[in-house]
Parts: sequence; structure tokens; C-alpha cells
Amino acid sequence: MDSVDLTKYWFESADNDYETMKVLYNNKKNTWCLFIGHLVIEKILKGLYAKNNPDNPIAPKIHNLILLSQKANIEVPIGIREKIQIINTFNISARYDDYKKSFDAKCTNNYTKEQVKNIEEVKKWLKEQ
Repeated sequence: MDSVDLTKYWFESADNDYETMKVLYNNKKNTWCLFIGHLVIEKILKGLYAKNNPDNPIAPKIHNLILLSQKANIEVPIGIREKIQIINTFNISARYDDYKKSFDAKCTNNYTKEQVKNIEEVKKWLKEQ
């Protein structure tokens, strides 16, 4: 696949995960909602990586959103970067049982609502790049 195909692949996959995130949010599955939200942002960043690295469009197999944004060669403003840093923690917190208990307690309906809004804001900004 070339960079255009990979960018399209990652963006479509992110859109599908976004729909899943909304279903989880509406059903108050907060921990998994935010975990999938992390995947949404990760996949958009991998799509941007493919777009911005046409000579080597295969995105690195990493989940760190900060590192992915750097490797995607995009200038991220401080406000978006701060949101990405928070979203970045959802991957580990939701994945491993020892982190999951404390993360479950943190994922109140209000916290999740705020973070879904942040995910949507970051998603929109990244898609404009």
C-alpha cells in the first residue's frame, strides 16, 4: 500500500472506532469508551504518519500518542498536546488490571464526558492537518 491508501485505511478505521466509542459512552462503559478513544487518536496519528512520510508510510508499531505525533511530523499546539497527554494515559490504564481498578474509579460520568469532548476536539484538529 502507498501512503494515500494507508492514510485512508487509518482514517476509516479511526472513524469506525469513533462510532464504537460513542456506543460505549452512551451505555456508560466509561473505561472502555476512553480506551477506544485512545485508539481513535492513535489511528489518526498513524494515518498522518503515512501521509507525511510517503517514502516510508508504514507507521511504527507503538501506542504512545506523543511519540506518534512527533514521528508524524506535525506541529501540535500546546492546548492539543495537553489533551493528547491525558488521552495517552487511557491505553495503559484500561488495558492492565492493576491500573484498571483505579482508572475505573476515575472514570465517572462527568470525567468521561469531559474526556470524550477532548477526544473529539483532538480528532477534529488532527483531521484538519
